[in-house]
Amino acid sequence: MLKWIYLVIGSIAGGFARYLLSGAIYRRLGTDFPYGTLIINVTGCLLIGLFNSLAEDKMLLGANERILLMTGFCGAYTTFSTFILETSNLFKAGEFFKGFGNMAVSLMIGFFLFRIGELLGRLL
Repeated sequence: MLKWIYLVIGSIAGGFARYLLSGAIYRRLGTDFPYGTLIINVTGCLLIGLFNSLAEDKMLLGANERILLMTGFCGAYTTFSTFILETSNLFKAGEFFKGFGNMAVSLMIGFFLFRIGELLGRLL
């Protein structure tokens, strides 16, 4: 039960952080380029890399802290960071084909399905 509480707290914090930070970025830099999303995605990668190292290399984060920070906070802040972590893990395991495949397929199919979703939305 405690892991669910950590997940909820981390998710709420990550969602608020994304909303507040991206809003501030767009107000400051404008909306002619997706600055907010870009900065959220890259800072999320920095954070999940830091948390992963603290958990795996330094053994400073236990299971509940990983749920709070990596799954909850980073998951709500940006799923892009999880995508990068999982792709990095494939490369670390020597699975280069799978790593590049994950990147290519995620980007291509994700964009394709986004466009299909837009089309479906227009038909409704």
